[in-house]
Amino acid sequence: MGGNETSVSEFILLGFPLNPRMRTLLFGLFSLFYALTLLGNGLILALICLDSRLRTPMYFFLSHLATVDITYACNTVPQMLVNLLSPAKPISFAGCMTQTFLFLTFAHTECLLLVVMSYDRYVAICHPLRYSAIMSWRVCIALVETSWIAGILLALVHLALLLPLPFCGAQKVNHFFCEILAVLKLACADTHINEVMVLSGAVSVLVGPFSSVVVSYIHILRAILRIRSGEGRQKAFSNCSSHLSVVGLFYGTAIVMYVGPQHGHVKDQKKYLLLFHSLFNPMLNPLIYSLRNKEVKNGLTRLFLKERTS
Repeated sequence: MGGNETSVSEFILLGFPLNPRMRTLLFGLFSLFYALTLLGNGLILALICLDSRLRTPMYFFLSHLATVDITYACNTVPQMLVNLLSPAKPISFAGCMTQTFLFLTFAHTECLLLVVMSYDRYVAICHPLRYSAIMSWRVCIALVETSWIAGILLALVHLALLLPLPFCGAQKVNHFFCEILAVLKLACADTHINEVMVLSGAVSVLVGPFSSVVVSYIHILRAILRIRSGEGRQKAFSNCSSHLSVVGLFYGTAIVMYVGPQHGHVKDQKKYLLLFHSLFNPMLNPLIYSLRNKEVKNGLTRLFLKERTS
């Protein structure tokens, strides 16, 4: 080890280079988005728990997606809001590593859950008569458990490679949270293996699963086009359009961030893209499902009518 290496106790998150007035404005705006994220996803969770008509595999998966979105936002947004009011406020080494681990866990899990949800839609549209047999509750629980366990294990691999690294110099993370690539830049050791693992992990949970989703929807589209009834085609498409919108938002931003170029000015641009990924995606997901899904809207109507009656 060289003489410049230190025992790091904290990091400083640089966030976004903004003037105080803009920081205050963004604090209010992002606080509103954060509240909408918690409210929207919390409402979907409550609706699925309270409405027996929504206790189906599709909404079981949606409840886990809402849980991931809530925890995903809670992991990064509060620290960002604190830094907007108090720039250069440090985060402890343990807190930074925990934030990195949780971010990777929730990101990996959401990738896999979206694949599971696309498979559910594939079975519902392409094999409707066998749907109950194929998507039994035992299978649904196993798929969700696999998504969570795989997400945790993949994040642990990155954490195990990150923790032994020595850090030196000014510990300023050029990001609004402890994003793994931004933290790796501060290590005073060879991080080639870490970077290869990040790229490999991105390919394994982004490119591979996204390809599976695309294949699923090709089969779904063919099945929909074979439906003779226009009303039947519209209903089948509406059942898939919400999930397809969420997939496009999530995978589109994630693939650009972690599979695209990682050097040059594009890296600073990806910080803003990750802001969209961490804050806006979790907020938009419940809006997409509630506005585009007839069953969710009917469930909300029944819930409000029940509250008014009581």
